[in-house]
Amino acid sequence: MTKVRIDPGICGLKTLVEAQADEENGVTIRINSACPAVKGMAAELGQEFDAFDICLQKPGVGPFYEFAQGGKFPIHVSCPVINGIIKCVEAECHLALKKNASIEFID
Repeated sequence: MTKVRIDPGICGLKTLVEAQADEENGVTIRINSACPAVKGMAAELGQEFDAFDICLQKPGVGPFYEFAQGGKFPIHVSCPVINGIIKCVEAECHLALKKNASIEFID
């Protein structure tokens, strides 16, 4: 199982993601978030996915981004939560190596 903690910044609505791959291309994703929009997305999309449908896409494509584009995800465009979910799945399914990522403001 792979886990990531996502701190999206000023909103303070942190998200914990757990991904568990199976023998095929399947992955179970559990999302625990303080954000109502992320909670709603997780509830509507469910927990079972094909890892390739999530990870082997062009940027902005896949079930999470499609949900966000459907108007039910009133989050600002720079929210890092969806990208964090995808990074967790990539690492769990051996489609990328585990490595922290960050965005840092420099004055």
